[in-house]
Amino acid sequence: MSVDPGVTSRLLTVPNVLSIVRLLLLPVFVVLLLTDRLLWAAAVLAVASLTDYLDGKIARGYGLESRFGQLLDPIADRLYIATTLLGLAWVGALPWWLLVVLVARDAFILSMAPLVTRLRLPIPPVDFVGKAATFCLLGAFPLLLVGAVDGWWTAASLVVGWALTWWGTVLYWVTGLIYAWQVRDMLRQRRTTAAVR
Repeated sequence: MSVDPGVTSRLLTVPNVLSIVRLLLLPVFVVLLLTDRLLWAAAVLAVASLTDYLDGKIARGYGLESRFGQLLDPIADRLYIATTLLGLAWVGALPWWLLVVLVARDAFILSMAPLVTRLRLPIPPVDFVGKAATFCLLGAFPLLLVGAVDGWWTAASLVVGWALTWWGTVLYWVTGLIYAWQVRDMLRQRRTTAAVR
């Protein structure tokens, strides 16, 4: 597999630092949630969501995409989403069944990992739909948490938060199905190549 000349091997780049910050904010979020400081927990989520937006924007805009970042960013996103889903379900801001729907999508992706690893298939790049799904979910979570606190903001936060949640959930599953189709297509091409040889 050829290496993209536009991708650097540097570890310490601004986008990678932002991804690390997002990971470091997760335990802070958990502590705030467990101590019932929901608005502060929502603020931490909002900052974490902002780092997700900025790291991709900076990486692409300033040519700072790195191989380490290509691995770190999705891991940070998955941990962020998993921790947030559990936290929101724990405080009652998200129904447990929706958590199961979202986690099932990741389980579906992981079920293909042994095949992809064994055959050394390239990992398909994150496409626009995947970025849109992540954007919706990362935007929804702080709003759902804010909506769990009574105030003048509650109704508006819940309306926008749930709209983003439903869009994000649908797109999240669409990306999973696209990934499965890409893996199937790579397998078909591999078999065709092997048959020609």
